[in-house]
Formats: sequence, structure tokens, C-alpha cells
Amino acid sequence: MRDLDWNSFDVLVVDDEQDNLDAFRFAFRKSFKLHYALGGAEALGLLDRLDPAVIVADQRMPGMSGIEFLKQAKERRPDTAGVLLTAYADVTVLIDAVNSGAVDRYVQKPWNSKELAVVLRQVISGFATLRENRRLREQLALYAGYLEREQRDPIDFGEIAGESAAMREVTARIGEVAKASTHVLIEGEEGAEKEVVARAIHVGSPREEQPFVKVTCAAFRGDALERELFGWRRGAFDGAFSERAGRLDLAHRGTIYLDEPAPLTPSLQARLLRVLADGEVERLGSTETTRVDVRVVLSLTPGIEEAWAHAGVLPELVSRLSVFPIRLPPLRERREDIRALAEHFLRKYARRNARAATSLSEEAIAKLAAYVWPGNTRELENVVERAAILSRGDVILPEHLAFTARPQPPEPPARAPRATPAPEADTTGIRAPAAPAAPRPKLDLSSQLDDIERRELLAALERCGGNKAEVARQFGMQRTTLYYRLKRLGIDT
Repeated sequence: MRDLDWNSFDVLVVDDEQDNLDAFRFAFRKSFKLHYALGGAEALGLLDRLDPAVIVADQRMPGMSGIEFLKQAKERRPDTAGVLLTAYADVTVLIDAVNSGAVDRYVQKPWNSKELAVVLRQVISGFATLRENRRLREQLALYAGYLEREQRDPIDFGEIAGESAAMREVTARIGEVAKASTHVLIEGEEGAEKEVVARAIHVGSPREEQPFVKVTCAAFRGDALERELFGWRRGAFDGAFSERAGRLDLAHRGTIYLDEPAPLTPSLQARLLRVLADGEVERLGSTETTRVDVRVVLSLTPGIEEAWAHAGVLPELVSRLSVFPIRLPPLRERREDIRALAEHFLRKYARRNARAATSLSEEAIAKLAAYVWPGNTRELENVVERAAILSRGDVILPEHLAFTARPQPPEPPARAPRATPAPEADTTGIRAPAAPAAPRPKLDLSSQLDDIERRELLAALERCGGNKAEVARQFGMQRTTLYYRLKRLGIDT
């Protein structure tokens, strides 16, 4: 018989006589997790919040017989095994009950505790097998879904293409870390295609043929993220009627990509630290530890690490998650890549739609290069796709480009220096020393870009009447990212 923890499975005992319930309690209280009900009506009420592995019911009860009760119970809990206790051996009735599926086993009264214990273990084992098979089918279906999405939407590594020095450095770091099993931290703004970098690391690694499991952490609130990552045992919390594998189990031997994991509960921090340090996973509600071999790739937007520090995230956890950081530069810092990216996106949509434009005019590229790109590469892709649809010819023109924010206006031409009077003729024969040249102003590209972004955000806030949620939606960023940028740029709203 399977090596199961019998006390982890609920057993509901139903009888209309308290003495019989007490006898059952005395015989089996140390062997099984028992619940009791006086009669069928009370037991049916318990089934609204209880998911028993087995129900033991007496046949002769007033108002509702054991067989009638088990039929109704099976409608609510079809996986639950039904054991009927009877002193009246009406064979025809029992056979009909078994054939109907209401009764799985029947035991003659008076029962023998050892024999009944064997029966209970047998039906509990069957219940556990049924639930395990279902869990495995669901896990396989979930994994098949990942594979189907991979085939249907193959990753487009052209989205991190670029000849700028910044992107060449990113590409080099991807190549450096891919062959190792080191955990990776990817930092970049919204729309900077952090997931593409994570997948590039996975594809370039020995784990390429194993699962790549993405977890959009913002989709889970409270303890839900912990449950999703680690899975649970049956009965671990209200509604946990069956066991479920976590995403870490699904990513075994592969890569798990955690997109923006904030905030982190203390319990989740401790569990993640155990995974990173020892590769150990323990499902919620379980004391059984399993080992997983998984690389963790984490993505953050600027400012989250600071928020982690304020939230008291364990320093050791931060240290282990940021062993190998990769910073993705925003598009406004690598404008020399805009042409190549725009042409890449245009080819991508031209393949999908034969009527789409196939090239961009130089004026259109100049307009793209003048834009601040708060939504980064993802926004560029959206702009190019929209322009490819709006263009009636083969070439995208400036008028086909529509932006969320305003393009950056060209810098005003430099004024000519004011003429200075010619010096009077020198009659002494001695040349006067030349006046020292005025120092050339130092260009501060970072502050100029900040000024551009500040203007665009202020304009967007004015257009949206100060509605930050709408501004974040228009720029394709999360509100936390918007708040961080407003604070960094000194915009008081």
C-alpha cells in the first residue's frame, strides 16, 4: 500500500447515534483525521466547506438512509469515496448502490477495527491516486500551453537589436551569463523588452530545451504569488480541494522569469531565499521538501530596489537575486538604434500583412528620432504597426506617425556672436596678448533628456487632468513606474 500520511486526509463519519460516533472516535482518532455529523442533513451542510477523502455512513438513519445520503454527497464531492456500514445484508440493494457509484465499499456491522482500518486506507489511497492523476494532467496541460505559446508566438530577438555601444554591451553580457547557471537581474524601464533579454539568456544556455516559465507577478495579490510559485497541498487553505504544483516545479531544469516581483511578503522572501540558496521547494501546507534545479531571472523597473529597501526585503535575498545585473538602456539613450528597430518592426508587420508599407521615408525616421519614447521599444513597435496600417502606399511618411507624447522640437539655431569693435591700431610695435577664449559649455546629455521627459510628463498630466492612471496607460507603463519618474524629475502633483 502507498506510503501516505493518512492523517492529512479528511474522513467524515455520519451516524444518527452519538454512541456509534464515539465508538468510531475511540477506535480511529489516532489513525485518521476525523469529522463527525449526526445524520445526513448535518453532513450535507458540512460538505459545503469540507472536501473529505472518504465518507463513512450508517445505512439505517431516520429521514435519509445511508445510501440516499451518499448519492447526494457524491453529487457535491464526486471524488470522495463512500463506505457504507450496514447490519442488514440486503444484497440486491447493496449491489444497486455500488453499481450506481454511490457506494464504493460496504462493511458489515458490527465492524472489526483492524478490518475497517484496512478498508479506509484502501479507499483513501484510491482517492489520492485520483487526485494525483488529475494534478498531473493539469500540470501537463499547463506545460503544453507554454509550449503551444512558444510555437505560436516565437520570441523575436530583433527587438533587442542595435549597434549602439550600450546595446553591444547588453548583448555581450547576455553571452557571458547564458552558459552559466547564475541568477540574473534585468533592470529597465517599461517597454524595454526585458522579457526578450530573459528569453535570450535561456535560449543561449544549456537549459534551452527545458521549460521557460514566465510569472507576471503583478497579477497576484497578497499570498497568491507565494501559492503560484510554490504550489500547495490539499487543504492548505480554504478552497484548496486538490494538490497543485507551483511554477517553480514546472520550471525544473529550466528558467523561471519573475516579472516585477513587488511587494514581497516575509514568508515569500524566506521561501525564495531557500530556493536560491539550496534549491529546495516546500509546497504550502506540506512538510515535504523537494529539490528543483532552476535559474531565476528577475526583471525590475528603476526604483523598485529602493522600494525593496524601504519595505525591509532581506539583504541576503537582494544580494542573491542581483548576482549578475544587466541594465537595459532606455530607447532615448540609444537613438542611433531607432532606424534599425523601426525597419525591423516594419518588416515584421509587412510579412503579416501584404498591404502594409515596406519602408520609411528619411523624414519619418527623423521624426522617430526626435521623439522621447517614454514607452521605449514597445511603444516604437506600436507606432510603426499603426503607421504601417495607415499608410496607403509602400512608404511610411511623417504624417502616418502618431505619438502618445509630443515629439521633441528641434533645438533653436545658435545665435551669431555679437560683433565686437576692432581694436585700435597698435603704434608701439608690441602685440597685445590675445584675450583668453571663452570656455566651451559642457554638454550634459542626461539633464537634457530629463528636461525632455519632464516636459512630456507635464504635458500629459495637463491633457489628462492630473489623472496619473490615465497617463500611465497612455505611456504603456505601470503606475509605480510613473510615480518613480515623477519623483525623480521633481514633479509635484
